[in-house]
Amino acid sequence: MTKAGVKSVSTPVTRFEVALAYDAGTARGGLYGLTDLFTYASEFAAKRQGSGTINPVRITHWLASDDTRQIECTYDSAPGLPHKTNLIIIPNNHRAIGEPNHQSPLVDWLRARHAEGISLAAVCGGVFMLAKTGLLDRRQATTHWSFTEDFASRFPEVLLESNHMVIDYGDVMTAGGAMAWADLGLRQTERFLGTAVMHDTAHYMNVDPPGREQRFYSGFEPRTKHGDAAILKAQQWLATKRDSAVAVADIATYAGLEPRTFLRRFVHATGMKPTEYQQRLRVSRAREMLEFSRASVDTIAMSVGYGDTRGFRRVFQSIVGLTPSDYRRRFASQGTSGSDAPTAAAS
Repeated sequence: MTKAGVKSVSTPVTRFEVALAYDAGTARGGLYGLTDLFTYASEFAAKRQGSGTINPVRITHWLASDDTRQIECTYDSAPGLPHKTNLIIIPNNHRAIGEPNHQSPLVDWLRARHAEGISLAAVCGGVFMLAKTGLLDRRQATTHWSFTEDFASRFPEVLLESNHMVIDYGDVMTAGGAMAWADLGLRQTERFLGTAVMHDTAHYMNVDPPGREQRFYSGFEPRTKHGDAAILKAQQWLATKRDSAVAVADIATYAGLEPRTFLRRFVHATGMKPTEYQQRLRVSRAREMLEFSRASVDTIAMSVGYGDTRGFRRVFQSIVGLTPSDYRRRFASQGTSGSDAPTAAAS
């Protein structure tokens, strides 16, 4: 009891401090979404731990000004306390993608904070900014699957793996997709506050716990800006042949090249062998049919040139990360999800 006869209040204890770094190019959805996520996580952690921990998570916002080149704190959920930042997150950033020559003040600031032992994480376009620090060189990283070619050309030292939703090295983490801030935030919630609090937060927000992959969502976007006219001609022809496998010799003939030369140039231009390239084209067509038709999986397999349905399922899962039936359940348009029986006819 205090002199006034009132119970003393426990001193707030912060177990985890997360800073969200942004500039004029930052998408506000990710900035405020992460703020909400960590706010909910803090409340659930406090409930589970009792009143002794009043503020388990401290959230701050740091704005980089193009005019002054300064970084200032614009929001603090626990003002007045000394900062002990564990993690800095760069939300999705449109300018980092669309303006390659723009140098945000955040780049040097992030590099300096990492040198102090603070972990860094970035989402979607924010990964472009993080890559500018050089801290992703010779490491795997992910960003939105549609930016794969642009990112790879701008940051060749980074080992891009855009099939993944989150890649975590501990001191640096990357997340692909504009909404991947939820996956990243939940992953960090689990790390600092435990699995139970992470699940509480995910359930409250009606989002899936970590475990999704970008390849569930990404379409096949082949490289076409390689400058090899003969290979581009072959690619355009193959796009009309998604219902069957075409022999490499036949593709080479169509392209006007000797088979060995064609194979070498095709791999160099597209980054994959013709057989793999065709598999992705045919799986892309199968995805469309699973989403928009009531055809059975067996019928779809035959429609894209697979006489062996088991072989089709195996290839589909290796590329997409889901079985055809699971893919249909997750992504089918309303009214098209009920025909997975092997004997069902195509609509």
